[in-house]
Amino acid sequence: MWNWLHKLGSPPWFYRITGRWLPWMGGLSALLLGVGVVWGLAFAPQDYQQGHTVRIMYMHVPAAILAQSAYLMLASAGVVVLVWRVRLADMFAEACAPVGASITMIALLTGSIWGKPTWGTYWEWDARLTSVLILLFLYIGLIALRAAIRETEAAARACAILAVVGMVNIPVIKYSVEWWNTLHQPASFTVTEKPAMPAEMWLPLLPCVFGLYLFFFFVVLHRTRTTALRRERRKQWARQEIGNQLESRDAV
Repeated sequence: MWNWLHKLGSPPWFYRITGRWLPWMGGLSALLLGVGVVWGLAFAPQDYQQGHTVRIMYMHVPAAILAQSAYLMLASAGVVVLVWRVRLADMFAEACAPVGASITMIALLTGSIWGKPTWGTYWEWDARLTSVLILLFLYIGLIALRAAIRETEAAARACAILAVVGMVNIPVIKYSVEWWNTLHQPASFTVTEKPAMPAEMWLPLLPCVFGLYLFFFFVVLHRTRTTALRRERRKQWARQEIGNQLESRDAV
């Protein structure tokens, strides 16, 4: 196990092994998302109170869950950078931040659209909504901080520290509906408890959630590979990979 993790921290080995994973991840994520979206939007029953509006759940809930998970992964990579100084962990963090920001934006937009018929307003300075907005600002801050520091190692350390400090916002997001009196309802679907909705409504959520996670890893791994080539472009393995890609492109 440790040997495998050690090899995973090597950019050449990471680049080659993930090249085999990406086609399968892309295809499976497209399949799961297609099944989940069609199942949820076309075949799942409507809610007895919200009607068809509840179908936004099949886009909002997976995005909201993934937005937090993506930040946890980013912050974990930051810990690896600070403690073990693994270059690939910083490459992953750099690739992860824009994708996490996009997912968080989707969660906020779909939540606002859902909020209009449910609460009568697109936005309220609710504890859950505000903490998710702060999460978006953290992602944007990480992107801006990295762009502002030209030296790669200094940027890696600064972004890692900000990512780890920003972790305090994750439990606020999760427990905000319990700590404060908020408009946002408590979670209706959790891993540890029986869902508060009928099976025919929550079952379509599963392929949506798993499909979005796979799509996230597909995009982030692809971006990490590109970042690895850019940073290691002067090394033999990177020059060889770039040369192979150019030869394949010319052959086509």
